[in-house]
Amino acid sequence: MRPNGRHTAGASQLPAIRVWAMCLLLLSAVAMSPTTAKAAPSQAAAATTHVYLLRGVLNIFSLGLDTIGSRLQAQGIPVTVANFVSWSSLADEAATAYKAGRIKTIVLVGHSSGATALPDMIAKLNQLGVPVKLAIGLDSVFKTRLSTGAERYINIYIGDGPGEPVRAAAGLRGKLDNVDVRGTGVGHISIDKNEAIQRRVIAEIDAAIMRSRAPAAPVAAEPGAPRSARAAAATAPPRN
Repeated sequence: MRPNGRHTAGASQLPAIRVWAMCLLLLSAVAMSPTTAKAAPSQAAAATTHVYLLRGVLNIFSLGLDTIGSRLQAQGIPVTVANFVSWSSLADEAATAYKAGRIKTIVLVGHSSGATALPDMIAKLNQLGVPVKLAIGLDSVFKTRLSTGAERYINIYIGDGPGEPVRAAAGLRGKLDNVDVRGTGVGHISIDKNEAIQRRVIAEIDAAIMRSRAPAAPVAAEPGAPRSARAAAATAPPRN
């Protein structure tokens, strides 16, 4: 008889049993854990969104907006890229499509003078009874006051460059965020082409579309609200 030998053999199997037990527990945990997926707008939400991208002066220095537009289109999101001087006619087109039910979510993005024109475009849409879900300005070049609101307005500007923070007028409804990106290496001409800025713009648009299941209520314009961007663009010297 070799009782010690049998005891030793049995004990040597215990670590192996523990290892198999741990493996089974880990496999069970993996099987029960939900797969985490990156949130993205549904096809229906994307298709009923329209993003208007407004270039700046001369229509040649804001070509990063074209890249943003192409990336959005790859997600199934309709876009229009145009010069900032078209903001009024674009607002009319957006209002017509919104009231016909073809558009449910309106997003505006502008660079340079295109960013300066955003408050005017928002005001006109609001006057037409049409809400703006999100507006993103990239380095607005004139002092800009937001008197009527999008649900959210993000002004990304270079504090030690030509860009300006957007000022909130009394009684402004909607959220206004001024984001100063000085020191990040971007310049006025390159801000719309910067990869990190483009990713942020697209991420903010995707998030707004995800929120669009609860449409923003129309925001009434203040009587006699100033049209500062249009007047400034008409009288100030060109800046890109």
